[in-house]
Amino acid sequence: MAVLAAMSTVVATALTACDSGSSAEPAPTSPPPCPPKVTVGQVEPALGHRASVITVTNCRDSPYTVSGYPEISVLDGERKPLAVRVKHGTSYMASDPGPRELSLPPGGSARAVLSWSNTVTDGEVVNGEHVTVSLLPGRESTTLPLQTDLGTTGEVTVSAWSTEPPR
Repeated sequence: MAVLAAMSTVVATALTACDSGSSAEPAPTSPPPCPPKVTVGQVEPALGHRASVITVTNCRDSPYTVSGYPEISVLDGERKPLAVRVKHGTSYMASDPGPRELSLPPGGSARAVLSWSNTVTDGEVVNGEHVTVSLLPGRESTTLPLQTDLGTTGEVTVSAWSTEPPR
């Protein structure tokens, strides 16, 4: 009798597994790769000059490469591009380390400095409300809020990506 009860349990278990359709768990899918996180720091003023540090952080579990200069656009309050020249190099607020390829380990960061002067002479005063930052030319950009009081200069300067603190 005990053998018959044991066999009934085995058959019932087998039938239950067959009735449930697919008893196998779906294969786990890996999440899409995390896009690098881009942030801007607060605006630091000095004698009519301004700067904000742009930081990119690798949130992936594998190295991420950046090189050269971030691609920058300055936008108005309606997120429309303003006619602003973007120069690469050293500014009053930061030295440019020069373009090079950087491999960011998981959790690693690189920084670039966006700077401008609030000089007002002749012409129209330009004030931006946002910036777009693309890590490399042609890549997807991130739009971030950043007040840029460009005066009448119509230009910003951006340094190359660096893993060292801005100087």
